[in-house]
Amino acid sequence: MKKTHVSAWEQVNLAAKVADLKDDHYRTLLSLSAILEILIEKGLLTQEELEQKTVHLDQELGAVIAASLHPMG
Repeated sequence: MKKTHVSAWEQVNLAAKVADLKDDHYRTLLSLSAILEILIEKGLLTQEELEQKTVHLDQELGAVIAASLHPMG
């Protein structure tokens, strides 16, 4: 088996990329939260509708993931 050598510089670059992803993720969630709050404040969406849709999408995604893990059964 071939061993791969990862330099310290490559590890630093990887850590920086992970940090960038975390920052992007935070900013995306912050923007989404702001949009949802505005929609609820304007009466275009209720908290209950949001919760129902979240549960529905989570169940759908769970089913897709389960099907992909067990494609024959």
